[in-house]
Amino acid sequence: MNKYRINILILLSCLCFFAQASDGDLDVAISNEIDFVDVKHNGKSVRIHRNQSASNTINPDYAKTSRKCPPFCIQPSKLAEGVDTIAELEMLNYLKRLSNGDDSILVIDSRTEDWVKKGTIPGSVNIPWTLLKPEAGADPFQIADILESKFGAVSIENLWDFSNVKTLVLFCNGMWCGQSPSNIKTLLRFGYPPQKLKWYRGGMQNWENLGLTVIK
Repeated sequence: MNKYRINILILLSCLCFFAQASDGDLDVAISNEIDFVDVKHNGKSVRIHRNQSASNTINPDYAKTSRKCPPFCIQPSKLAEGVDTIAELEMLNYLKRLSNGDDSILVIDSRTEDWVKKGTIPGSVNIPWTLLKPEAGADPFQIADILESKFGAVSIENLWDFSNVKTLVLFCNGMWCGQSPSNIKTLLRFGYPPQKLKWYRGGMQNWENLGLTVIK
């Protein structure tokens, strides 16, 4: 191999190195260890990072401090015994695992469609609380289909076997929102194991406050 070709290869190697290094060269990182997280959303790759503009401000949809309670009442830090309350770094870890092929996890946006259209967390799927709660008009056959096809429950002679169900990571609009708590409480009532339920209490409120990527 001549000297010219060797020099070209060295140059290309250097360019590749600097391109990879520049991926993490962000003024506003997620944490000391994490600059960004790449996830899959509807089959497409999406990069989650924080907004890099020092003048960026909160989305007006999440700027209100006082919403009528009920229904928009402050939720407790612990929703139910055995259900873990998580924050942003734990959520990002679940999203990364899910995007890397871990099909034992499902991240669920529990909000109604009108809220989801304004933006959601990349990597999540929308299962509104109204589709699981019988008191809200949810169809029993539709509930059964969600439990089986999406969560991995097994119906045996009118009883549910939840031994191999997915870990569900649920969120909604934040600490004043009751939509993901409704989904979690409904699933617990059905018999879903609490250790397989994770609650991102901060939801879209905290996600937006931190300038993290939102996808519509």
